[in-house]
Amino acid sequence: MPSPAPTSPRSPTATRRSSRLVLRFVALGYLALLLVMPVWLVAWRTFAGGFGPVWKALTTADTIHAFRVTGIVALCTVVANTVFGVGAALLIVRHEFRGKRLLNAMIDLPLAVSPVVVGLALILVYGRFEPVGGWLAGHGVQMIFALPGMVLATVFVSLPLVVREVAPVLTEIGTDQEQAAWTLGAGRVQTFRRVTLPAIRWALAYGVVLTLARALGEYGAVAVVSGRLVGKTQTVTLLVEQRFQNFDQTGAYAASFALAAIAVVTLVVINLLRPKETEI
Repeated sequence: MPSPAPTSPRSPTATRRSSRLVLRFVALGYLALLLVMPVWLVAWRTFAGGFGPVWKALTTADTIHAFRVTGIVALCTVVANTVFGVGAALLIVRHEFRGKRLLNAMIDLPLAVSPVVVGLALILVYGRFEPVGGWLAGHGVQMIFALPGMVLATVFVSLPLVVREVAPVLTEIGTDQEQAAWTLGAGRVQTFRRVTLPAIRWALAYGVVLTLARALGEYGAVAVVSGRLVGKTQTVTLLVEQRFQNFDQTGAYAASFALAAIAVVTLVVINLLRPKETEI
């Protein structure tokens, strides 16, 4: 009786190709269910009744004011965290000092703490009847239920984003070019402007974009410290909640779509402008 012909084992190349296809399918499917489908549904619901109702919802006085407040908070947050992020990244990467690990851990603290807890903590520090908040109020600066507290809360929750984008690039480029500039007589400011900043510019830009997106979409901490005052301290995220609870679905979807569109367009533009050789 003839024996069955032996089956040849699959080649390593075929196995790797199959594994790659499976992983690609799983990753794309996961992203589609988690990101693409919800965002697409928001866009579809937004324009289900045509463009007219959307435009009307986005041009009301409360909506325009909410976008203005959100823009101010986001701009202040981006400026503050850009300056702090670059400085902290340089300090962590370029210097050795006591407490370096503690500083590293504290920078990541906003990623571990709930934004609602952050808002409550800020009220306990900067509330009108607290020592620090009372002193500031006595000098004409109101923090809680006002714009400064909203900026402070948003700065806190987005604190690590610039640092964690810039620090790995600083580690990768090393200090050779900076030391060469110092040898040629350049000062620290001139070295940073002409050597360090060009080397980290795309990491910095990406960190700024992530900070902007985080600031635009922040809800928890801002909801606690703002007081949700319509026409005064209401951001777009708070406006979306109010419209949805008042059964104004068109207004809620329109504001949500506008926020998502701003964040997505900004992220896409920075990725298109970034040179391919700098991509990780």
